[in-house]
Amino acid sequence: MIKILKEYYPLIFQGVGYTMLVAIFGTIIGLLIGLLIGMYRTMPTPKNKFLKVLKKIGDIILSAYIEIFRGTPMMVQALVIFWGFALLNDGQTLDVTGSALLIVSINTGAYMAEIVRGGIISIDRGQFEGAQAIGMGHGKTMFYIVIPQALRNILPSVTNEFIINIKDTSVLNVIGFAELFFQAKDIVQETYQTFATYLLIAIIYFVLTYSISLILRFIEKKMDGKKHFTILGSQSDRADVVAANSGGEGND
Repeated sequence: MIKILKEYYPLIFQGVGYTMLVAIFGTIIGLLIGLLIGMYRTMPTPKNKFLKVLKKIGDIILSAYIEIFRGTPMMVQALVIFWGFALLNDGQTLDVTGSALLIVSINTGAYMAEIVRGGIISIDRGQFEGAQAIGMGHGKTMFYIVIPQALRNILPSVTNEFIINIKDTSVLNVIGFAELFFQAKDIVQETYQTFATYLLIAIIYFVLTYSISLILRFIEKKMDGKKHFTILGSQSDRADVVAANSGGEGND
């Protein structure tokens, strides 16, 4: 393994770079897709009949997108999208890297849509009602109140999707995308060291996923805030305690 790493490290590092590029890009775009779909699907049904019909049509289309992309393997999706585009364009295929970014993004978006929807539903209904009572529309309620809390709640699931994307980029070798597994196949063809090569690649995948997991867990803990804190401003607070905590002097 050490000999393979020393001799083929440029190919391996290139594969790691492409793998992380697609995993990061796909997770971010997929999360944005999920946020938009989650906000749309939790939108109150309009009272206007025409808008109500449009909302229903949109729900059907989005439900179909989610079920199709969650119910089929990414490898099959990659082949259908890549060669389907070529079929519709006289054999002209999409750029391989662009295809990889597109495939992982829309696949991740289908999973993120349900994750975000669950995160939004988990927020107490009283917060929606309170926002509505002060005149906030659905968009402002989501942007300022619900989504910040939902993102914190779904962070472990987003982390899990990111780690899955790092591993699932390996299926993109079927369209010729030069990610880590694709480079490993080339190394095996040149060296015939099948076991050593794939064991090395497995170790690299583990290091990548475990490192990302630790980093995101650290971010998650930071988002939790301090374990012990004092809430100031309560009517039961003594003035001198409030002043001491705020750095000023209390008034009688």
